[in-house]
Amino acid sequence: MENLVALEQSAHQHIKIDTQKAQSHAKNLNMIPVVMAELSQIAVQQPIVFAKNSETGEFTLNALLGFEQHENLFYQQSQWQGVYLPLQLQRQPFFVGDTHAQQTQYPVCINLNSPAVVDNSAQSENNLEPIYTQSAEESGYFKQIKQCLGHLLQGEIDNKKLIDTLLKYELLQPLSLEVTFENNQKTKLNGLYTINPDKLAQLNSEQITLLHQSALLPAIYTVITSLAQIYPLIERKNTMLNLADD
Repeated sequence: MENLVALEQSAHQHIKIDTQKAQSHAKNLNMIPVVMAELSQIAVQQPIVFAKNSETGEFTLNALLGFEQHENLFYQQSQWQGVYLPLQLQRQPFFVGDTHAQQTQYPVCINLNSPAVVDNSAQSENNLEPIYTQSAEESGYFKQIKQCLGHLLQGEIDNKKLIDTLLKYELLQPLSLEVTFENNQKTKLNGLYTINPDKLAQLNSEQITLLHQSALLPAIYTVITSLAQIYPLIERKNTMLNLADD
């Protein structure tokens, strides 16, 4: 159970973060939310897909990490195996406080129940990062975390702009994919969406110009091309299945 509290220097001076354990948040995630600012990094290792919230009906932008529920093929041997660590994992175990208030700055919160939180100033392992320096100033690590949270906040705005535009032009389509692995195990991806390249090609010059002026075209093409990462993802699954059979 999470224990979110606002971060305060006076109360959390001695806390350190185990950056390797922070990645364990992804252990049982087969998808992780991503933002437009990191799509080019995500696209070189994972398929980028859209999912619809069953309760709100809203679409979200995600990196696909596995084929089964709670399966993350990029978190193996107790650590992240990808080249790029998504922002949603980089910021663990930190969160932004109330974003509904009319304010320009939001409090940074921390999940004190996260396995990444080490409340012991005596430990000095290489993967432990302090939040505050001995002189009670923000550490370089914590400054990077705050930048990461800022990217995620802006990303929510950018993602909404992208998704609203895709819906306006009716460019989203269901992603139907059935995969057979080397051991003849089959799985079918349901409930995911991608961008329809044929409908994109049918847009008129004025609509394409608007997409270009809105700086959305690179993201759209990146999402489309990222689907090729399905094949390396299948290979990861095959490797895992072969290791399990040995």
